[in-house]
Amino acid sequence: MSVAELQNVTAVPEQPRRRRALVSTRLLRSEVRLIAGRRRNQMGLLVLAAVPVLLAIAVKISAPRPGRGPDFLSSITANGLFVPLAALTVELTLFLPLAIAMLSGDAIAGEANQGTLRYLLTVPVHRTRLLAVKYASLCIGALWGVGLVSLVGALVGIALFGTGPMTTLSGSQIGFWEAAWRLALVTLYLSAGLAGLAAVGLFISTLTEQPMGATVALAIFTILSWIVDSIPQVSWIHPWLIVDQWMAFGDLLRDPPAWGNISQGLLVDLGYAVVFWLAAWARFSSKDITS
Repeated sequence: MSVAELQNVTAVPEQPRRRRALVSTRLLRSEVRLIAGRRRNQMGLLVLAAVPVLLAIAVKISAPRPGRGPDFLSSITANGLFVPLAALTVELTLFLPLAIAMLSGDAIAGEANQGTLRYLLTVPVHRTRLLAVKYASLCIGALWGVGLVSLVGALVGIALFGTGPMTTLSGSQIGFWEAAWRLALVTLYLSAGLAGLAAVGLFISTLTEQPMGATVALAIFTILSWIVDSIPQVSWIHPWLIVDQWMAFGDLLRDPPAWGNISQGLLVDLGYAVVFWLAAWARFSSKDITS
């Protein structure tokens, strides 16, 4: 956050002291504008949006190959809404977590590195409120990323493959609007998973003043989680990994939807969000801001 933006946020007339909400909407709007205005974030969104486009074109001109996760590639030609589902499957292991790593690295470490964090804390902005705003903006960023992949994938898929009945993973068929509703549920579910990961990134961001270091650390955390989740010899730890149920979003495409793994995934996401946000708060509330 630049000094000029901080002045715009904090330069308000003196008023009688009132109890403020935990998340300041004015600070949140400023933070969201800052995230949306960064050139590297814009380029990152373009990369995320390019994947479903390239995937749809590749399927249009060649036969799909099976991969990890729900096999949506072979179904793309039957219904264009399978394009965003296949794109999310591809991007969920690397691109989307990397996008969250970049955003969370900038959240605290980036401010400290630029020298704006100390200035921000000299004005009447409580550290808890600031941390809540930072995390809320990361959650919005997670929804932006997943939502963009879903929207672009749906538009390109519909344009290239049409909107015939969608065959669910249970073998039954559902109409277009029901399929679009299932895609919206998938988008929200994966956004919740990335929001849980963002809490880990926010905590890491409070430990350093180097945003690149925080970004790399969260990327390594995610990659190691995927690796451990693929090793059957340590299956006892799988339910505790944040990535373990991310691929379970395919259960939302059954008829009826299977909620067991989805519920477990949401509980794990919530646990990570609460534990690591509190850890970030404990660190940030007592942190000596030197820059």
